[in-house]
Amino acid sequence: MSLLDIKGLNVSAGGHEILKGIDFSIEEGRTTVIFGPNGSGKSTLMGAILGLPGITVTSGTIVFKGRDITDLPVHERARMGIGLAFQYPPAVKGVRLSTLLDNIKDNDNFDLHVYSEMLNMDQYLDRDINLGFSGGERKRSEILQLMVQRPDLLLLDEPESGVDIENISIISKALSLILEKDKPLRKRRRSAIIITHTGYILDYIRADTACVIVGGYILGCGSPSEILAEIREKGYSQCMECYKDMVRGDTGGEQET
Repeated sequence: MSLLDIKGLNVSAGGHEILKGIDFSIEEGRTTVIFGPNGSGKSTLMGAILGLPGITVTSGTIVFKGRDITDLPVHERARMGIGLAFQYPPAVKGVRLSTLLDNIKDNDNFDLHVYSEMLNMDQYLDRDINLGFSGGERKRSEILQLMVQRPDLLLLDEPESGVDIENISIISKALSLILEKDKPLRKRRRSAIIITHTGYILDYIRADTACVIVGGYILGCGSPSEILAEIREKGYSQCMECYKDMVRGDTGGEQET
């Protein structure tokens, strides 16, 4: 059974339709990477799954662990086991990182300093969340929060964006630990959806499936390595041609993009 099952999802944001008829599912223990050019709807899909403010599902369903969560508030989805690492994590003045971690922890049977040392975050625990942090420090802070939360479904919005190679390596090792990549597939319990524009993260984390979103449509899914190789060679030009064909088909051939 799918951990996450999305059917016929249409989503609007800012008064504009962004996602159009999205069908998507992910099984327990699997990692799916989503490619797409800027503005294609990748982050909107993440926001719809978690139920973020400003994102409106106009039709379709989102089912998580067999339960329809389409209309659930964010905090209930988080309690069910969905966690999000933002592409641009916000700073929170007046709240220490350690306080946040203490409130979102999955259980008391762990040593926070083991996780914080792994991510080189020990010296940041008593600082305000992300305040004055560099891009790499903010990303490590986000991953530390996920390690403590231990969600069943990780939503990772461009984890390599604005991060140098050293930080990508540190973040990837922590994510591989959360996702139990050292175990056989049948024994893994956590899943992830990783948004990427460049594909650099795949040099560090193994994905099971890749999908391409363009213009709010999922154009197709397949082998991560094959799709990434084609994008690196040709960019998104061929994907854009598929998108144009899809739009013409949806509008009876009347619309050009």
